[in-house]
Amino acid sequence: MYTKKSGATLTAGVDIGSRTSKAVIINENNQILGDSIVDTDVIPARGGLRAIEMAITSARLERSQIKCIVATGYGRVKADFANKTVTEISCHAQGVHTLDNTIRTIIDIGGQDSKVIKVDEAGRVIDFVMNDRCAAGTGKFLEVVAKALGSDLDEFSRLYFTSSKPCAISSMCTVFAESEVISLLAEGNPKENIIAGLHKAVANRVAHMAMRIGIAEKVGFTGGVAKNDGMANALELEINAKFRELKYDPQMIGALGAAIIAQGHKDIID
Repeated sequence: MYTKKSGATLTAGVDIGSRTSKAVIINENNQILGDSIVDTDVIPARGGLRAIEMAITSARLERSQIKCIVATGYGRVKADFANKTVTEISCHAQGVHTLDNTIRTIIDIGGQDSKVIKVDEAGRVIDFVMNDRCAAGTGKFLEVVAKALGSDLDEFSRLYFTSSKPCAISSMCTVFAESEVISLLAEGNPKENIIAGLHKAVANRVAHMAMRIGIAEKVGFTGGVAKNDGMANALELEINAKFRELKYDPQMIGALGAAIIAQGHKDIID
């Protein structure tokens, strides 16, 4: 069990996303003591609370030791167990900056939205652009088309790298893209070429978002979709930049940033 030192401060961050809820427990040195990821409940706050409880258990701590909880993500507004709520844009910026303070542009692709964030040398957000109007270019989009292909997201990444001629995907609407994928299969196109075409289409859409605010030389990739090596490669080709390696699970960055922000709330902690 973590032994609380005199003056030590333990805080938690929880990122309640549309697909999953993530929680991270840290100490005053930003050392990660415990974390967890669970499926988001039909009642989002319940999924967030479960993630917090599991992270506390994984850290072998007790709830009373956590001095401040900051919630982020789309379900944050219902997280009545949290002391503060902060936008996921600020949390991803803080999480990435703590891991690599040379990064100036962050691309975040989650379950229901995609974002491009520019930060300064202190990790402060100076500009951002966000797609939250539809599922195009998000984890949900990829899940739907993967199902239409009789595939899963792990296979998506593997097959992307075996493609010899990516198919042109004309629609980024989830409903129409699903129909287009089925048509391409019926025409005899290899699955790997369809998958590569989908990756290229999503990467192109996100790259155009990034161009609206400009892409700094050093770029970080966060969110659950960042675990897809095929998508990372497709994006790197589109933006003509290599992603910096983050020394932590990219899906957990929002929760990490929330926990770090919680460290700054001395009005609650003291």
